[in-house]
Amino acid sequence: MDMRNSGGIGECRKALSLFVILLVFAGVFAGWNTGELPGVFGAEANNKEKQSSDDKDRPQAGSEPNVPTRPDHSHKAFTERTEERKRMVSLQIKARDVRDPNVLKALEVVPRHAFVRKSDLRRAYGDYPLAIEQEQTVSQPYIVAFMTQALGLRGDYRVLEIGTGSGYQAAVCAEIAREVYTIEIVEELAGTAKQRLARLGYSNVFVRAGDGYFGWKEKAPFDAIIGTAAAGRVPPPLLEQLKPGGRMILPMGSRLGFQYLVLITKDEKGNLHWKSVMPVRFVPMTGEVEKSKDGSDR
Repeated sequence: MDMRNSGGIGECRKALSLFVILLVFAGVFAGWNTGELPGVFGAEANNKEKQSSDDKDRPQAGSEPNVPTRPDHSHKAFTERTEERKRMVSLQIKARDVRDPNVLKALEVVPRHAFVRKSDLRRAYGDYPLAIEQEQTVSQPYIVAFMTQALGLRGDYRVLEIGTGSGYQAAVCAEIAREVYTIEIVEELAGTAKQRLARLGYSNVFVRAGDGYFGWKEKAPFDAIIGTAAAGRVPPPLLEQLKPGGRMILPMGSRLGFQYLVLITKDEKGNLHWKSVMPVRFVPMTGEVEKSKDGSDR
């Protein structure tokens, strides 16, 4: 036997076997890539492909119509005077027994100096209310914090505010609640507040110029309602628009007489419970509420 020929045949057989193995491996590899083979790898490939398809169809944050996003805090005002806000919360808010961590955080975040007149910038974090345009005011920080805490706001809440003013109280609520609907009877103030809140990134606050007496029926019911102007009576539409289990806080009293904050809760059966919580001094509510003869419906 010619050993050289025998060796050549052996080498050919080895080469052929190696070629076949490479073909099989190539087929398996191709099957894994296409996800057509049964088993773990095929299932994983199919799942990845399905997930990729789902991601394309899933709306991104803030892209859904009519669904508000959270405040983005990208405006430079949020990074300004942060130490002043921390001192304000520590000395004016915590010291007076406001303990809700969401409220404390909101007061630390919202740049109050962006809601006051230029002439009052240096006093923006003082322990007092400040005058704004149209003979209105932005409330003392402690009162803003106290009223917000009284509402017991949560992240899924829809809030109605009566009396937008500068927009500061609405911004504080918007840091906690999902949506804030705020109504201002002075059209110029409503327009200014709307622009300011939008510029600061409060896309979950909606401003309307109108009489707050009638509330915002098409967006009712509300988990919480807050009033920032004093009236002799609580407008009945607001009581109707408060959700069972909801809370309302607003100042009551006459323009020149005694005023006090009243906290109203509505139980699950729709019964109302009233509680006076603090003497205050607010600007008067105007519009339809002034037509009351006796100034009170209680």
